[in-house]
Amino acid sequence: MTKYTADSSNFGADGPFFRIIRDGLKGLVDGEDYFDLLAEDVVFEYVISVPGYPRRVEGRQNVIELYRDYDSFMTVRSADHLRVYRDPAAGVVVLEYEVHGQSVQTGRPYDNRFASIVTVRDGKVTHWRDYLDPLAVFDATGWPEGKP
Repeated sequence: MTKYTADSSNFGADGPFFRIIRDGLKGLVDGEDYFDLLAEDVVFEYVISVPGYPRRVEGRQNVIELYRDYDSFMTVRSADHLRVYRDPAAGVVVLEYEVHGQSVQTGRPYDNRFASIVTVRDGKVTHWRDYLDPLAVFDATGWPEGKP
């Protein structure tokens, strides 16, 4: 276990991001927090992202490190509009969802849409390909510097 289970952080058992992901992957994976769902050798690919963010991360521990300070960057208050598409034979699930919150640094609202293509083997996520709306991140964080 990764010990995020007792908190309401984005990745904890009570966090809105984890809840929507758990709902989308229900019956395919088990875990007490988001990181428990991941295989040790999981691969994450960020196809549409923001400048400075890695394009690929390999290994569960490296994913944990990537998101370790996320709650000091962005607060997610809710997640909704989940759509789930499954191909059981291939072990692939496509999740479409939205997250809502605010930037910790600017206080601006954060509303983003995601499409995540998730591969599951033996009850764990082995591959995660993510697409997001980078403009939503820019709007929330005020990037580039000085833009309203």
